[in-house]
Amino acid sequence: MKKDIFRYSHCPMHRSMAILGNKWKPIIIYALRNRTARFGQIHATIGTISKKVLTSVLKDLEADGILIREEFKELPPRVEYTLTEKGQSLIPIIIDLARWDNKHYESKADTKETEAAE
Repeated sequence: MKKDIFRYSHCPMHRSMAILGNKWKPIIIYALRNRTARFGQIHATIGTISKKVLTSVLKDLEADGILIREEFKELPPRVEYTLTEKGQSLIPIIIDLARWDNKHYESKADTKETEAAE
């Protein structure tokens, strides 16, 4: 419900976070950055997300126009997910977040060693 309130806000951060605010969405977008993938491939790439949550987040991303779900009329049925142009435009932002983390990340072990040395 809150997501819908923020979606129509005049604040660009509210609107952006209504789409990307879920912790899994940027990870899924990053996983699809260079490829089309099936559900099982996305799940295997991420690994720590439940199938129920992955299904829900993929539906949200599709509804927001971030990815396309293509269903093939085959036996057995096959579904593939691909980022839209809108979704692809998020890749540089997500890569910048990863770079920021790489620059500022301190593991707990590193922090303890630094504190012990002081």
